[in-house]
Amino acid sequence: MSNRVPDLSVVIPSYDSEPYLRSTLEACAVALGRTGWIAEVIVVDDGSTDGTAALVESMASTFPAPLVLLRQPNRGRFLARWAGMTRAEGRMVLLLDSRVLLDPEALRTVEQGIAAEPTHTVWNGHAITDPTAPLVGHFWEVPVHVFWGGWLARPRPAVFGLADYDRYPKGTGVFLAPRDVLLAACRHAWPAGDAALASDDTKVIRGIAARTPIRLDPGFRAVYRPRTSVRGFVRHSLGRGTFLVDSFGGTSPVWTAAVIALGVAPVIALVVFCWLAAAGSWPLVGWFVLAGVLAMLSPAAVAAVRGCPRRGVAAYVVYLPVFVLPYWLGVVRGLVVHRGVLRGRAAVAR
Repeated sequence: MSNRVPDLSVVIPSYDSEPYLRSTLEACAVALGRTGWIAEVIVVDDGSTDGTAALVESMASTFPAPLVLLRQPNRGRFLARWAGMTRAEGRMVLLLDSRVLLDPEALRTVEQGIAAEPTHTVWNGHAITDPTAPLVGHFWEVPVHVFWGGWLARPRPAVFGLADYDRYPKGTGVFLAPRDVLLAACRHAWPAGDAALASDDTKVIRGIAARTPIRLDPGFRAVYRPRTSVRGFVRHSLGRGTFLVDSFGGTSPVWTAAVIALGVAPVIALVVFCWLAAAGSWPLVGWFVLAGVLAMLSPAAVAAVRGCPRRGVAAYVVYLPVFVLPYWLGVVRGLVVHRGVLRGRAAVAR
């Protein structure tokens, strides 16, 4: 085994991911094998209650690159990634979620891209939802296409910064950058409170985009395997609501007003509904309910126009009633725990 410093450290936060982790690591090994990079892989067991640690230990002896296991109490993905990055030795770091399967050619695309244009050192992966996932797993395709359908309809190489940050899909589920760039961005976005309830991607990537161009390339491709049960979907929706406030609150007056409105509007709507019902204005009650339903379904229509697959539209319509309450509760929780962010309070750097 080479004693050279790794070119790349792959950091994988894992919480109860045993059913997915073996195939994630195997796909990662294949992708690494098609590059000339010397690599290491670091799995951070974030307080798992399943066999995650045992699985990593059993694979370490035959894995084609050094496979390191770090263990910590459950503290959320932000601090799990931080633990992996501070342990990493590579000059570049690939952040990879435990549910993500790298395409065999994904890392070679990046390697060749950096060789052709050395200034493009920050890469955001193009992750698609596993087409074989159950219907519930396709729910988020509607929101994704509402915001980024323009790019998703015709994926092509693009470079974006802070000025056009909201035009492109992004996330740290598949994200590669110099280690020092990632560490600096994490320090800048450091959670002010409970890190498990803090944004683990949007704020970090925004901080990087403010300083360094980010390349989005369909060749840097991966498959994301979403939650496959309604219970997992509900938990995920609750978390997404809370992360939304931390991700976008305080970034601009418009976004701050929008996240506050998401928390307040349902309460106002309920008060109006009760007032109309108490007054016996049943025709108005009917129109009010119809308007609310159409408003909640409108993203599905927009997404369909923007190229969202039919399965994604169907998932949104079917699971919207399951989604609404936990997501709203997540937003309310976010407005409480991230109220400092809404006021523009800076994070504490580490």
